[in-house]
Amino acid sequence: QVQLQESGPGLVKPSQTLSLTCTVSGASIPTGYYYWSWIRQPPGKGLEWMGVISYSGSTYYSPSLKSRTSIARDTSKNQFTLQLVSVTPEDTAVYYCARAATLRVRVRNRSEFEYWGQGTQVTVSS
Repeated sequence: QVQLQESGPGLVKPSQTLSLTCTVSGASIPTGYYYWSWIRQPPGKGLEWMGVISYSGSTYYSPSLKSRTSIARDTSKNQFTLQLVSVTPEDTAVYYCARAATLRVRVRNRSEFEYWGQGTQVTVSS
């Protein structure tokens, strides 16, 4: 069974860098033709797709976040990571990692992604 688990600090100060890790079990990130995404949900708002790293290591980012976002992977640990620089309180959200069988660059509904982590709350505040 595939499982994803987000980890990282729950509180980040404005202007600092938000760093999260998604640990995958039950599947190998570079094996199979899967796409591993980061998605967030600010309070009272819908799901926002942030970016993805593919099975081959290619990355794609939301145009609105591209200048601040970086996604990487560590295949030895079967993890992929998110870095979001220069955060503001508007980056406060629940952050999810998820897997899809095809390249998704938006979230219309959760079922488009096969597996989700449970989500981790990140608050940006001084």
